[in-house]
Amino acid sequence: MSLSKRILDAIEAFRRKDIEGTKKAHTSDRIKTSLEEHKTGAGAYIGEAVYGALDGIVTTFAVVAGVEGAKLPSGIVLILGFANLIGDGLSMGVGSYLSTKSQREYQKSERIREEWEIDNYPEGEIEEIKQIYKKKGFQGEDLERAMGIITSDKKVWVDTMMVEELGILEEDSHPFFNGLSTFISFLIAGFIPLSFFVAALAHPGLERHTFEMSVVLTGVTLFAVGSLRVLVTQTSWWRSGLEMLFVGGTATLGAYLVGYFLRGLG
Repeated sequence: MSLSKRILDAIEAFRRKDIEGTKKAHTSDRIKTSLEEHKTGAGAYIGEAVYGALDGIVTTFAVVAGVEGAKLPSGIVLILGFANLIGDGLSMGVGSYLSTKSQREYQKSERIREEWEIDNYPEGEIEEIKQIYKKKGFQGEDLERAMGIITSDKKVWVDTMMVEELGILEEDSHPFFNGLSTFISFLIAGFIPLSFFVAALAHPGLERHTFEMSVVLTGVTLFAVGSLRVLVTQTSWWRSGLEMLFVGGTATLGAYLVGYFLRGLG
C-alpha cells in the first residue's frame, strides 16, 4: 500500500504530537487533492520490493552460513547461492504475481456481482446500505439522507458496498510489475552476501576473509532494508532495522549450526 504525502505528513505530525502540523495536513485543499490522487506508479510496489529484498538477503545468507558451518569449499557457496537466487527469486516473483492477479480477479468479480444485484434487485441493496449505516449510528432523516446520496450514484453505491459490506479495498498495483519488483529486489539484495565470494574469484587474496566480510555487509544491508519497512508499516525506522537484523541473524545462525553439526556427512 502506498500512502499519500498528506497522510505521511499527518503520521509524522502525530509522532511529534505537533498540533500545527496536524492542522496543515487536514486543510480542505490538501484533503481534496489527496483524495483525487490516483495512487499508481512506483509507489504502489514499494512494499513488494522491500519484502522481496528482505527475503532475498536472508535466504541467500542462510545458504552462505550453512556452507560455512559445514566447512565446504567456497565454490559450493556460489553454486548454492546462485541457485537460491534464481530458483527462490523466481518462485517469489511468480507467487507475488499470482497472488496479486487472484486478488484483482476476486475484486473484479465481486464488483460485477454488486453491480448486477443493484441492477436486478436494488431493494435488497438499499436495505443493505440502510443496515450498514444504522449500525454506524445513523437514524431518522439523517439515515434516509445518507441512503439517498449513496444510492443516487451507482459507482459510489458499488464502492460503498465493496468497502462496507465486503471489506475489500481495491488495489491499483499491476500483477506483472508486482512480481517483477519482487524478483528484481530479491536478486539485488540476495547477491550481497555472495558479492565477496565473487570478488575472491578475481582476487584470491580476499578468500580468507570472504565469510567475515559477507557477515558485515549482510548485517548492514539487513538493517538498512529492514528500516525501509517504515515506508510500508509506518513504524520506527531504527526499531524495524534492528528487528530485521535480529530475525535475519537468528535464521542464519540456525543455518550455520545445521551445517556445523552435519559437516561430517559431506
